[in-house]
Amino acid sequence: MKQIEVQIMGQGYVLGCPEGGENRLASAVEKVDEAMCKIRDAGKIKARDRIAVLAALNLAFDLADRPAAAEGQSTTSSAQLQSLLQRLDSVLARDNQLI
Repeated sequence: MKQIEVQIMGQGYVLGCPEGGENRLASAVEKVDEAMCKIRDAGKIKARDRIAVLAALNLAFDLADRPAAAEGQSTTSSAQLQSLLQRLDSVLARDNQLI
C-alpha cells in the first residue's frame, strides 16, 4: 500500500492508498477539504473536530441521498436537513471540549 501526503484544511496527513487508487483518494480529499473549509468559512464553528463531524455528516447525507434520487423516491427536504444540522450544532455547542 502506498502512502500519500495530503492537505486538508491546511493540515498535513499521510494516508494509505492502494495501488491505482490515487485519483479516487485525491478526489475524496478534495471533497472533504472543500466541505470542511466551507463550514469553517461560515464562521460559526472554530473547532476542527466539530467541523470534521459536520462535514462528514454532510457528505454522508449527500451519498445516502444519491440512490434514493436515482430510484425516484422522495428525498429529505433542505429544511429537514437544515433542522438536523442545527440540532447537531446545538448539541455540539454544549460541549466546549475538544476530543
